[in-house]
Amino acid sequence: MVDATPIRPRSAATVTEWDYEADVVVAGYGIAGVSASIEAARAGADVLVLERTSGWGGAAALAGGFIYLGGGTPLQKACGFDDSPENMKTFMMAALGPGADEEKITDYCEGSVEHYNWLVNCGVPFKESFWGEPGWEPPFDDGLMYSGGENAAPFNEIATPAPRGHVPQMDGKRTGEKGGGYMLMKPLVETAEKLGVRAEYDMRVQTLVTDDTGRVVGIVAKQYGKEVAVRARRGVVLATGSFAYNDKMIEAHAPRLIGRPGAAIEEHDGRSILMAQALGADLAHMDATEVAFVCDPQLIVRGILVNGRGQRYVPEDTYSGRIGQMTLFHQDNQAFLIIDEASYEEGAAATTATPFLRVQPKWAAETVEELESDMGLPAGALQSTVEVYNTHAAEGSDPLLHKKSEWVKPIGTPVAALDLRGFTLGFTLGGLRTTVNSEVLHVSGEPIPGLFAAGRCTSGVCAGGYASGTSLGDGSFYGRRAGISAATRA
Repeated sequence: MVDATPIRPRSAATVTEWDYEADVVVAGYGIAGVSASIEAARAGADVLVLERTSGWGGAAALAGGFIYLGGGTPLQKACGFDDSPENMKTFMMAALGPGADEEKITDYCEGSVEHYNWLVNCGVPFKESFWGEPGWEPPFDDGLMYSGGENAAPFNEIATPAPRGHVPQMDGKRTGEKGGGYMLMKPLVETAEKLGVRAEYDMRVQTLVTDDTGRVVGIVAKQYGKEVAVRARRGVVLATGSFAYNDKMIEAHAPRLIGRPGAAIEEHDGRSILMAQALGADLAHMDATEVAFVCDPQLIVRGILVNGRGQRYVPEDTYSGRIGQMTLFHQDNQAFLIIDEASYEEGAAATTATPFLRVQPKWAAETVEELESDMGLPAGALQSTVEVYNTHAAEGSDPLLHKKSEWVKPIGTPVAALDLRGFTLGFTLGGLRTTVNSEVLHVSGEPIPGLFAAGRCTSGVCAGGYASGTSLGDGSFYGRRAGISAATRA
């Protein structure tokens, strides 16, 4: 439920007593918040983190743990992959638009290797091994995987494919419960604590406090139901996540996600965005969303995906997030996987991190014509699709959508269809417009003094498309910038 407390900024003159005080006050103890707190503390600031829940972690600790890094990280090199900042940028500009922030992406790519080393120096472990199978994430503790469709059409023809999904090493991962993201957060929090970072829990931030010059000097929050005032001597960092669970904001900005939030937590209510907007903060890409497609990629890659007209629309070997966006945005959320019995059994027996996403066939038949009829498709619609696919698949090619030859195989019989209509969910990518130094920008284009932000409450490197790891990646990268800026721009 969204808090009904007035969101307009408070004047510092009305605050009779500060309940807490620090040089830098960070709202949110997820990936952006912990990264900000570390760098602010290293810059010599006294840091206080305000966390809404009873413990650190946020959505990051529940995530699979992908951090999107490249440009030639030690892990990429150890696994035998060449990459460069320029190659990484070429892919990200093509895959994360339209309207991707070139300045941020250039900055992110050029700083990616250093950021990897920073994470390692903070104690984040990475195993020097590559997982090359289709999937949402590695099922074991491998450290590197393709996570954005880099090795699939059309991107494998735009930039040289290189895996950039870096995953912290962790035993006993449970997807969606305690994933690799936990082993990203745990050492970072321990690093912050060693630096003297303090944290106060059950802190629901309400609004910002400004002085008579318009500078942000604090936050009003509720702790255990009581209103408290928190003074920030140097700066405030907002790092409270997306607005995926704010129904009103979803309806206004990203209506295709109505009723289908995913890969987010209920605390992602957009409060920080609204608090900054009340100061005149600018926004960017509020309609942009990640869209997960909830079917095991080990099955998808072995069949053909068709829409409600029985036509293919996406290469099945690409990133599942791209499949999700193509399905929800361009196919009215209508999708069916056509797969023969042998391929289904092969996919069902393959190693995967998400066996719970193995959907059972809804229809099965001896011929495509019979399957088409059972599915209620117009006569000839599915038959012509399969005929064209099989004609080229016999030669190991897919000239229509360019699925890689290793996954191209004629569809035989018996044949089945998986009903994947509505199998999408996601989270928002838009938010506060910030500089590469994580300053929150006013609609005038000028930074709002004393206010910084990072993570999913901001518009980061993703403007339309998505790659797994870009949220934890730019959240930690620009979280660091926010901490440095808040600590040093007094």
